[in-house]
Amino acid sequence: MGKLRSYISLTRLDRPVGIYLVLWPALWALWLASDGMPSLYLIFVFTFGAILMRSAGCVINDYADRNFDGHVERTCNRPLANGEISAKQALTFFGLLCLIAFGLVLTLNSLTIYLSFGALFLAALYPFMKRHTYWPQAFLGAAFAWAIPMAFAAVQNDVPWQVWPIFAATMIWSLIYDTAYAVGDMQDDLKIGVKSTAILFADNLVPIIALFQFLMLLLLVWIGILFGLGAVYYAGLVIVGLWFGYDLFRLNKKDDVIAFKVFIQNHWIGLIVLLATAIDLAINR
Repeated sequence: MGKLRSYISLTRLDRPVGIYLVLWPALWALWLASDGMPSLYLIFVFTFGAILMRSAGCVINDYADRNFDGHVERTCNRPLANGEISAKQALTFFGLLCLIAFGLVLTLNSLTIYLSFGALFLAALYPFMKRHTYWPQAFLGAAFAWAIPMAFAAVQNDVPWQVWPIFAATMIWSLIYDTAYAVGDMQDDLKIGVKSTAILFADNLVPIIALFQFLMLLLLVWIGILFGLGAVYYAGLVIVGLWFGYDLFRLNKKDDVIAFKVFIQNHWIGLIVLLATAIDLAINR
């Protein structure tokens, strides 16, 4: 049981917020691609796929950070950092999770299968970017958003250009919530040489996040226009805008604990957009 708990901790299954951050945009795409009527099987595949790939992403992230996490208060007790799981075991587990996810994808069409290699590449690339760029959050966003073209491919056997505004909105959303997450690690990250947008933005963090929030809302409005969405959807965006304003108020307090709460609670943004989209499509179709 002790080893099982270590693997659960390694995959963060006991902290599912990351699953939601992957899942909600994938479901946005499924609902939009299917005009509000996604198949139950595709919902299952993308839900289980989100769980598997987020778990795999956590494993490879901890593998990449295994020599750093021990020096960070928040991460020093992670299973790779404290020796509960070896680097070899972690890589083997990462491979197993990816194989199971690929098995799911193999039940879909060939275009979706081809796109799945991009998801694997981005999931494996992201953890190493924090050594080389102050924008690792953008790579995280690309990894999380890659489910969007896959969802359209699974439904339509095509990736229309309208996919990319959804992709961009998801990437920008990751810059918002993951920058808030990185605020709490800034001091430790500076000591060990890890980079982040929180460090890059520094004293300008709040106005820059406000800009990202504005851009995301603009993209969500554009998405509504592109897919012919109506009043319920835009009412959802009003709620999102109000939530964003509240987040800015909290982030302006410059408190690490509050910034982490902003991150933890941000998945509700994705759920609001999903519910507004699904209800609007159900009413108007």
